[in-house]
Amino acid sequence: MSGPKLNTGPARGMRDFLPVDVRRRAFVIDVVTRVYQSYGFEPLETPAVENIETLLGKYGEEGNQLIYKILKRGEHESTGQADLALRYDLTVPLARVVAEHRAKLPRLFRRYQIQPVWRADRPARGRYREFYQCDVDALGSTSAAIEAELCGAVSQVLTELGFEDFRIRLNHRELLRAVLQAAGVPEGLHGEALIAVDKLDKIGPEGVTGELTARGVAPQAARALLGVFAGGEAENGALLSSLEAFVTGGAAGVAVPACLENLREILALTEGTPAAGRLRVDPSLARGLSYYTGAIFEIAVPDLAGSLGGGGRYDGLVGMFSGEQVPACGFSLGLERILVVMGERNLFPPALTAAPADVMISVFRPEDLGRAMQSALVLRQGGLRVFVYPDVDKMGKQLKYASGCGIPCVAILGESELAAGTVSIKALASGRQDTVALADAARTIQDFLGEVRG
Repeated sequence: MSGPKLNTGPARGMRDFLPVDVRRRAFVIDVVTRVYQSYGFEPLETPAVENIETLLGKYGEEGNQLIYKILKRGEHESTGQADLALRYDLTVPLARVVAEHRAKLPRLFRRYQIQPVWRADRPARGRYREFYQCDVDALGSTSAAIEAELCGAVSQVLTELGFEDFRIRLNHRELLRAVLQAAGVPEGLHGEALIAVDKLDKIGPEGVTGELTARGVAPQAARALLGVFAGGEAENGALLSSLEAFVTGGAAGVAVPACLENLREILALTEGTPAAGRLRVDPSLARGLSYYTGAIFEIAVPDLAGSLGGGGRYDGLVGMFSGEQVPACGFSLGLERILVVMGERNLFPPALTAAPADVMISVFRPEDLGRAMQSALVLRQGGLRVFVYPDVDKMGKQLKYASGCGIPCVAILGESELAAGTVSIKALASGRQDTVALADAARTIQDFLGEVRG
């Protein structure tokens, strides 16, 4: 008697990846890796699990609440305390690595990292509790060239993946603080205000106004903030000028804040990169993570709630581990959201949804399986993906199986072929069939595949 049926679905916010999903993921990762390496970035990997003190206190209150904690084990299990946690992102582990291995790393350290992270967030379209991040970071320089090149690298990745309508929203954490101060928000409420402002694209101006007042911001200050943050789009230069007037009170002779000059320099430098024309100054962009110290950016595409990625400068994070200030800036692409949008827009090459093999070898007697294995080796050495049908079935059943899997060609090893040292190649789509020597079979199959793929 069988027991109750078990739930075979993955945990909420997690997913199984079937072959076509894995092929699509590998395709995107290959593009990301190739582009990042072309910019001189090196690979890095870190453990999925970090000491809990490494992660806590780095992301702000809301981020800390989303960390998956791991309870102590063995004799300490009964305490109910946590000493480890799954990594929340790849940036804090990078900062830990740089602090730990500073003497082994170059002064200007540039790395990319593509690994999964975990957040106890509410699942939504393109948002999961386990997801991959594709991070690229540069440490050791405060130059605006770093931000410009990161935006350029990310733009090149997205362009090569087929995205044409993306924009990189750009802001600066110091400019945010200056706007908050000019609007009359007390310094003690800056953090609360930024949390609310960061939700502007999700809950709209009215929702942000309500959340600002709920967090203690005076209605007049909230209205002043929304006048800046929800004022509509403008050309970058004009918008920066209006922001300058707002934070300086329009007074003549007042020094231009360094953050505005930094944004102007980033915009100028990106004109020489694939990000040219992609950046849009957006004073409402806040980025919720508390470790950002300078320029911040986020990728927006139409019809997507949320972003395809984001990042910014975080000059103080490494110092939290080492006591030594190390300037740093990074950009993170959200692989899951990229995959979702690419699927909806049919941006993947057709070959990614193709069969698991180029050719299936068909045999009809158990004693012929050994020859089939030898033939498969020859075909694989010719650069083909080969599937050996393991059972002795009728020809019609074997051809039906190959067709159902999308395998375009079948190599038939019947008695006559084996006796003559030949193989019959059948293209399932056209019905064309040629009998050739085994040594020539790989070339014949490649020709058939070329006809199929056009």
